[in-house]
Amino acid sequence: MLDLDLYKTIEIPSEPVLYKEKNSKFFSYAFPIQNEDEVKLHIEEIKKQHHNARHWCYAYQLGTEPEKIYYRANDDGEPSNTAGMPIYGQIQSFEVTNILIIVVRYFGGIKLGVGGLITAYRTSAQLALEESKIIEKTIDKSFIIQFEYKDMNKVMRVIKEKKLSIISQTLELTCEIELSIRRSEFQKALDAFKPFYEIQILLPEEN
Repeated sequence: MLDLDLYKTIEIPSEPVLYKEKNSKFFSYAFPIQNEDEVKLHIEEIKKQHHNARHWCYAYQLGTEPEKIYYRANDDGEPSNTAGMPIYGQIQSFEVTNILIIVVRYFGGIKLGVGGLITAYRTSAQLALEESKIIEKTIDKSFIIQFEYKDMNKVMRVIKEKKLSIISQTLELTCEIELSIRRSEFQKALDAFKPFYEIQILLPEEN
């Protein structure tokens, strides 16, 4: 299960890993992703690299909160549920998200059967994940504060005390700063600004 505050993903794309089974070759890749457009780009890139392959199977998962998880698994011509879902099973097993795993198959002339295919795709996905650097990231929330320039010292003191990250800022006579903090500390960060009535807080849904 994903932690309330943390999630696991991979830092950078993995190096390709080769798995062989009865003359078939399986090349597996893992990519960190933020949206479905990146999925399409990576699949197109891998298809160009392996244009002579028989199958380009994949699974991906997006989202950092349990109620907002989205995934897809694709068998790409292999028998139903013998490729995409075994790959996705490893994403679940390693408890990672915002990740795409592609397994490319070069058919070796010997049929592997349903059980053999499931094992091969599952093992290939596992090897790709083992080759990857898995990292933990915080689930962050952001908000905007608006204030007069004369209140800058108060604002910066709170930002420093609460260890808030500055996403963007406009510092003029009227200032606006977008701030970010891990979700579990979000309410405390808001409360820290509330004693200063001259500072206006805008929540994401109000932006």
